[in-house]
Amino acid sequence: MEQDKLRNKIAEILAGGLETEVWPRAATSEQVNEIVARLQNEADDDLEKKLVIAGFTDHVIEADGIEQPCETCMYYKVHARFCELPELMLPVEPHWSCRLWRI
Repeated sequence: MEQDKLRNKIAEILAGGLETEVWPRAATSEQVNEIVARLQNEADDDLEKKLVIAGFTDHVIEADGIEQPCETCMYYKVHARFCELPELMLPVEPHWSCRLWRI
């Protein structure tokens, strides 16, 4: 139940117009490492900072001709609707997206 509450809070924050760092997408290992380091050093337990740095959106982003919804990311736990990237560990919706998306 706590996960549902947090997921709803995230949905409200994103729908409220929070400007996140959607671009550039993390297309290389170096870019992933840079974003992960920022999450570790700048966001800690600050939910909004996590959302901003990770570039979360409440809709699918397409990059390089590939749609990048959470539900197709390697970090997404389908039945839990959860992102298990250690620096995020957030409940998410399948149609959301972030710039750390990975196949």
